[in-house]
Amino acid sequence: MSTTPRRSTTGLRQFLDLEQQRNWIEGKTNLHDADERSESLEQRFKYVARFQKLLRHPQAQEVLEILRLYGQNCIPIPRKTERHYWSVSCLPSTSDKPLVRVNASWMELFTLYADGEGIRARFLVHLSDFTTDESSAQGHVDEPFLEHCVTTPEDVGYFFPRGEDIFGINVRASGSIRKFLATRRVLRAIRTFNLTHMNRGRNAYQASHCYSLADRILEG
Repeated sequence: MSTTPRRSTTGLRQFLDLEQQRNWIEGKTNLHDADERSESLEQRFKYVARFQKLLRHPQAQEVLEILRLYGQNCIPIPRKTERHYWSVSCLPSTSDKPLVRVNASWMELFTLYADGEGIRARFLVHLSDFTTDESSAQGHVDEPFLEHCVTTPEDVGYFFPRGEDIFGINVRASGSIRKFLATRRVLRAIRTFNLTHMNRGRNAYQASHCYSLADRILEG
């Protein structure tokens, strides 16, 4: 199949048809990514100092390892779509003081924070993927399943952001974050949500993309 972008389509439909997207969500295919990255040197240099500052944080190594795990498993064809359909920000200047944040379209996808001496992750997903009846009813959250996805039940919590069928999940501690990301149902839900927003068009956060962080995802 040709990978030449088709102008009549938006988002990742330019590169992946719906069957390829569904198969990737289900873990049934390995997508062929670009061999090389398209890069802006000006953009790279813009965030070098901020990246160096991140490296001085005691949680830096944990953050980079979890970010790599997330990026390599939860973002489709990441080289081909870098910056234009997803981006990663380093120490973004928002009031919640994150260490790194992954965005697509106009949506936050994934954020890592310092949590005492450890780290905490925030995932945004579709609520219907985490309810007992696949509805968007806030009272039907499958709490036993969430607790099963982490090493200690106290490591997971959730909240309801504004927006239809959007669900926020907080996971504390590197071990629990890794277990969460390794759970098939969770991974399928994250991939579904990420594709939903990557298919909505160009990433609004291109100007905050940190190539030094992306290196750890794409070349790690």
